[in-house]
Amino acid sequence: MARIYKKRSGSVKAKIALEAIKEKKTLTELSQEYGVAVAQISTWKKQLEDECNKIFEGTQKKDQQGEIDRLHRVLGQITAERNFLERALNH
Repeated sequence: MARIYKKRSGSVKAKIALEAIKEKKTLTELSQEYGVAVAQISTWKKQLEDECNKIFEGTQKKDQQGEIDRLHRVLGQITAERNFLERALNH
């Protein structure tokens, strides 16, 4: 019989990972409480720790600037295409 996995929201994953970081309960206790495998909780915990480091290192801002630059290029391309088509249709 196929195993059915529950999809959990990001906020639930974060809550479980934070509880794991606090270490007030063991991973086994958290696993039983939330119905999630110990390995999955460990993965979420590691992901949270890695992402927290990025926040304080400022790498997220660099990533956002790269995305902004990419969007500016796309906007420029779309504007140029629109201007070209506008001139072509008016003549």
